[in-house]
Amino acid sequence: MSTYLDFEEPIKALEEQIEQTREIGRTSDVDMTETVSVLETKLAEKTKEIFTGLTPWQRVQLSRHPDRPYTLAYINAITDNTFQELHGDRSVKDDKAMVGGFGLLDGRSVMFIGQQKGINTKMRQYRNFGMANPEGYRKALRLMRLAEKFNKPVVTFIDTPGAFPGLEAEERGQGEAIARNIYEMMRLKVPVICIVIGEGASGGALGIGVGDKVVMLENTWYSVISPESCSSILWRSWDFKEKAADALKLTSVDMKRLKLVDDVIEEPLSGAHRKQEAMFNRVKEKIKGYLEELDPKDPKQRINERIEKFSSMGVFEG
Repeated sequence: MSTYLDFEEPIKALEEQIEQTREIGRTSDVDMTETVSVLETKLAEKTKEIFTGLTPWQRVQLSRHPDRPYTLAYINAITDNTFQELHGDRSVKDDKAMVGGFGLLDGRSVMFIGQQKGINTKMRQYRNFGMANPEGYRKALRLMRLAEKFNKPVVTFIDTPGAFPGLEAEERGQGEAIARNIYEMMRLKVPVICIVIGEGASGGALGIGVGDKVVMLENTWYSVISPESCSSILWRSWDFKEKAADALKLTSVDMKRLKLVDDVIEEPLSGAHRKQEAMFNRVKEKIKGYLEELDPKDPKQRINERIEKFSSMGVFEG
């Protein structure tokens, strides 16, 4: 059963109408083929109209769509279920909000790391809604160093509303863990590709977001703060979240224009949640293309280019 956002209601109505028309054709002698064809044309036109004119807030909603594929779905599809998850930070515990391990990308061993939100209420609680604790970021760093040791590329999938803000996370050094990851990722000798597949919020995203290629899916967002939190700070209310989303310039188009990400991976017209297999294949091909570009470079060259890229962000000439 598909879930529809408020702005997708016209699509839902047409899809229901098409199904009802087909049912009439199946249960009676009336030929409904032409009627169905007309409705399908209308559906295609309406889908294109809606998804080519999305507002920043609507893209934020799409990034949180409950049917949208999460990190493990991408990893399992890309690796043809060869993924071997590794656990624990060797200090505190295994953070279920952060997953990682080796998998085969067309026969090549790659370290995959990412935040996992959970596909239902029970799993979301188990995964802490994709909000990692310090041990999650330390586990990610341990796996990155392991990949570096065996000269394997690293691919991270970013999808988090932020690092866990609880008291216990702060006591165990949340800020230090994220800062350490940023520092160490700058110096990794292997190719690093970071992909925002959903929400890219604050330091929680940056903790696994430093790479040679930082890219976003089309209907995702990447920002220092969520629109709701920004609205509550500036206007003391969540009622201005749409205005905040527009002001934050957090969409993939804005981020690419501002040179804060390297590429935007186009989604199927109706979104990644409607055509998941097509999205998996597209991401897989993009990763392979990025690796082909990065592999010939000397590790020192990759590191210098990585440092230069992040150091130049926010710099402008008057």
